[in-house]
Amino acid sequence: MQLIFLGTSSGAPTRYRNVSGLALSLPGRKDWVLIDCGEGTQHRLLQLPLSPLRLRAICITHVHGDHCYGLPGLLASAALNGRVEPLTLIGPAPIHAYLQAVMATTELQLEFPVRFVDVAQLPDAFELDDFEVSAWPLSHRVPSFGFRFVERRVPLRLQIDRLERDGIPRGPIWGALQRGETVVLTDGREARSVDYTEPAWRARRVVVGGDNDRPGLLAAACQDADLLVHEATYDAETLARIGPEPMHSSAEAVAAFAASQALPNLILTHFSPRYQHGGGRGLPLECLEREARESYGGTLYLAADFDRFELGRDGRLQRTGPPYD
Repeated sequence: MQLIFLGTSSGAPTRYRNVSGLALSLPGRKDWVLIDCGEGTQHRLLQLPLSPLRLRAICITHVHGDHCYGLPGLLASAALNGRVEPLTLIGPAPIHAYLQAVMATTELQLEFPVRFVDVAQLPDAFELDDFEVSAWPLSHRVPSFGFRFVERRVPLRLQIDRLERDGIPRGPIWGALQRGETVVLTDGREARSVDYTEPAWRARRVVVGGDNDRPGLLAAACQDADLLVHEATYDAETLARIGPEPMHSSAEAVAAFAASQALPNLILTHFSPRYQHGGGRGLPLECLEREARESYGGTLYLAADFDRFELGRDGRLQRTGPPYD
């Protein structure tokens, strides 16, 4: 499973960081899903092998500008480039009203249908081509949600010992069982795929949180997750000085939560513009990493724009793209 960060700044862009956007896809697939679409997201896509024509769904965590101002422009550009296939838009109800208002005032006409799914009405598991999507309400100044993505279509692996034990001959029957079919044998027995196959690997599970000051609200979503992606807008000292009004999380709080859930992998993102790589004129971004590592001993990354991560079939997370530079 691949994740590409299109924007990792909170509130406003910086010289090196755009506002929120994250692409999620499976290996060997050109189709992809976008989580949040801050202003300038489509500019980021011009520098990446991600086509708006292959975008299957957009999930908006909440209706704040740094997470959604790029949505109308991205859809307009997709239409100009000839998109005709339907697109699923999952988000809070106001995002649909926002999009409709922009389309009306700017005379934007889309030549492809946009299927809107109100995240508050999302069923337990909404199926996209490559993922099952579910949502959890979070704690922020406006309704905010976290999304859980579970890999679909994991191929089946034959359980050879069972096949041989039951005298099921090699050949087309094995192939049919591996495709998930039920086969009637020559002796009248019924062989079901579920009895002779198993998933080739455990379906990968990723949780992406929207803005949120209570990471514990994602406990149920993270119970068997391989990776949590969560905002860490401030360090604990800065957050204590600012007070609770922004309703964001500190790196310390997210790391402590991840440790309590025994999560194997954690990516922090959505950093306040006051934090700069190497310090600069602001606070050093490294202080967030140090703070997180005091509580969390798993695989930890602080995301940067254009970072690419691979979550392997074995659940291991690796950064495969260029680090912040």
